[in-house]
Amino acid sequence: MPLNPIAQAMLAHMNANPIDWASITPQQFRAMSAGMEQPADPSDAIVHEDVDAGGVPVRIYRRQEVQGPEPVLLFLHGGGYIACGISSHERLCSRLARRAECAIVSVDYRLAPEHVFPAAVDDALTALRWLSTHGGDHGLDTDRIAVGGDSAGGSLATVAAIRARDEGGPAIRHQLLFYPGTDLTGETESERLYSDGYFLDSDFSAMCLDAYLPNAADRAHPWASPLLTPDLSNLPPATILTAECDPLRDEGRAYADRLRDEGVVVRYKDFPGVFHGFVSMFGVLPDADEAIEDAAGELRRAFAKVPA
Repeated sequence: MPLNPIAQAMLAHMNANPIDWASITPQQFRAMSAGMEQPADPSDAIVHEDVDAGGVPVRIYRRQEVQGPEPVLLFLHGGGYIACGISSHERLCSRLARRAECAIVSVDYRLAPEHVFPAAVDDALTALRWLSTHGGDHGLDTDRIAVGGDSAGGSLATVAAIRARDEGGPAIRHQLLFYPGTDLTGETESERLYSDGYFLDSDFSAMCLDAYLPNAADRAHPWASPLLTPDLSNLPPATILTAECDPLRDEGRAYADRLRDEGVVVRYKDFPGVFHGFVSMFGVLPDADEAIEDAAGELRRAFAKVPA
C-alpha cells in the first residue's frame, strides 16, 4: 500500500537522517525523544494536575470550563516501553479530552531497561485502581472509566482491562486502542512489509523488547502478548484503530477479530496510506484528525450509555 502524499513527505523527512539503533542505548534514545515534545494546543483550553496515584505519577487533564464530575480515560503512552511519558503525549491527551468531552488521567509508568516486565503492567493496574478509589476527590466520575493508549500503551491498556476483569475490577466502560502491539512471539505479514523504512523499524523494536523483556520466555506471557490470553470474553467494548503501513497493523486487527469472535463489541478501522504513530500528527496529517474524531465519538457514546 503506497503512503498518502503528506505521510510520504513526513516519512521522507524522518528517513533523511536515520538513527543507527545498534550504536545507541535506550537511555540515549529517551534523551533524544525528550527534545521533540510538543505542548498542548492552547485552543484545547485544558488544565492539568499532577498527582501521586499510589506511587505512580499521573497527570489529570480537564476542560477548564467544566465544574462537575467528568467521565475519564486512563491513558497509557507509547514509546516502546523505553521512552516517552506524560509530557510527550500532552498534546494528544489535551486534544482527546477536548473532543471526547472527558477527563484524561495520563500515566507515567516505569520504563525499561531500568524497570523490566511486568513493571509497566503493574503500574497501569495500580493507576487504574487508584483512579477508581480516589478519582472522585479530583472531580472524576469513577462510574465512567475507560482505558486507552497508543502502541506500547495500547498493549498496556488491553492488559489493564483483562486484569481488571480477572482481579476484581474496577468496571471499565470502553477500551480505546491506537495501533496496539498484541503478540510479541511471531512475525506477521505487516511486519514483513513495513519493518524497514516506515518509522517503526525492526531494529528499534528489537532494542525495545530486549530492554523490556530480557527474558525471552516472557514475551509469550499474556501480559506481554495479550493476543495469547486464553479467554477474551466479557471484556469492555473496544475501539481499535490501526495504520495500513505499520508493522503492528496485523496485531491490532487480530486482536479485534479475537474480541469480536468471543462476543465483545468492537469497532475496528484501518487508516490507509499512513504509518505507525500517525494519530499524534493531527493538525498536519488529516488522517490523524479523522482518527481523533472517530475515537472521541466512540468515547462520548460509551460514557453516555446507561449500563445494563
